[in-house]
Amino acid sequence: MFFNSLTFAAFLPVTVASFRLVPARFRVTVLLVASYIFYSWWDVRFLSLIVVSTLTDYLVGRSLHAAVKSGRRKALLATSIGVNLALLGFFKYWGFFADSAATLLDRIGVEPNLPFLSVVLPVGISFYTFQTMSYTIDVYRGRIEPERNLPRFALFVAFFPQLVAGPIERASSLLPQLRKLPRSATRIQWGGSLALIARGLFRKVVIADGVAPIANQVFENPDRFGALTLAMGVVAFSIQIYGDFAGYTDIARGTAKLFGIDLMENFRAPYMAGSFSEFWRRWHISLSTWLRDYLYIPLGGSRGSRLDTYRNLMITMLLGGLWHGAGWGFVIWGGLHGLYLVVEKAVNARRPVPLRLPSVIVFSIVTLTWIPFRASTLSLTGEVAQGLFRLDGQQLLFAPVTLATLGILMMVIDKADQSGHVDPVWAWPGFARGLSYGAALIAAFLFASQSVVPFIYFQF
Repeated sequence: MFFNSLTFAAFLPVTVASFRLVPARFRVTVLLVASYIFYSWWDVRFLSLIVVSTLTDYLVGRSLHAAVKSGRRKALLATSIGVNLALLGFFKYWGFFADSAATLLDRIGVEPNLPFLSVVLPVGISFYTFQTMSYTIDVYRGRIEPERNLPRFALFVAFFPQLVAGPIERASSLLPQLRKLPRSATRIQWGGSLALIARGLFRKVVIADGVAPIANQVFENPDRFGALTLAMGVVAFSIQIYGDFAGYTDIARGTAKLFGIDLMENFRAPYMAGSFSEFWRRWHISLSTWLRDYLYIPLGGSRGSRLDTYRNLMITMLLGGLWHGAGWGFVIWGGLHGLYLVVEKAVNARRPVPLRLPSVIVFSIVTLTWIPFRASTLSLTGEVAQGLFRLDGQQLLFAPVTLATLGILMMVIDKADQSGHVDPVWAWPGFARGLSYGAALIAAFLFASQSVVPFIYFQF
């Protein structure tokens, strides 16, 4: 991780103490400085991209509020979206589109002569560009008033707990909280913070990192293993990416609570879903609702014919897949999910009651769909998919026990959290509650890998 656990363990208490000690008028400044330090720890040069997005959308928001003519308002909105997408497109997708164009030209017999640029992907750029774009769009639609305080708006864009991997917050939720920052967290917020951080560490270090070796071995050398081990490797990645991302979200939400800020829920037991539309109402909720509100509905949503609706679903999910990364595997992953949603909608159109599948079927299909997402190349995707039908090959003897144990732990956590409460354990007696939190933290430290396992969504 670019900001390792020991550094963060020192950074967070200093930030919390500074936040509590300074006068109210300086609390935004403390958090903004801390957020910029946090991001600069990875590479200070890319802090300039956040500043560009911040200044662009701050000025556009102010100008939109004053603009009356429709043409000028549209031009301002186009400026905001254009600048943000240009930054995102260049730093994230230049290599992908250049390589794809070169391959296409080569296949039709044209010598490609495209400039080669090695572009480093700024961490978290997909998250904060979507967050700041949604602000401008909401101002344009008249749903929120523009923020006039520049430091506060800059903090909205760069708030460090959710800066690099979400949740993607809405201005209508986060900005009002930043305007009324409390001096310190209440007892319930402290308790909820501890619970979320402990649960997040457990999900990440014990569950996600615990199954990571199985997934890594299988996806690195799929030709060595038989179908059973390959299947376990695919399931291992399905568990890993959920534990990893949900764990980060828990830590981010828990950290934000230390400053009296509530970030949105991003996961709600997605692998217990009984349909693919329900899965997307439970998985990466901040992205799925963003795609719904700012892409699917503007495209027409379900207001037109059935074919129009299916087209809108496919476009939304294809772009949702591409949002995750510059590679055809992500496009295929998004396209498959779009296809599942289209088929589901077509089936339900002929039924009086929407079809509900057993959760294990939805989980199995979603898990198989992670193959192109995880595989580094299309050829590797094909190798893994073909290997699922191969009977010979080595077997990982420890894999079944590890998967079963950590999978059960994952389901227990999800079952306890299905009520929607931030912390079901908080209702327990104090002694039992302390044992629960302590056990989760101790397990996280005991099972911590000697090698650093970065959060998967840092790369997006």
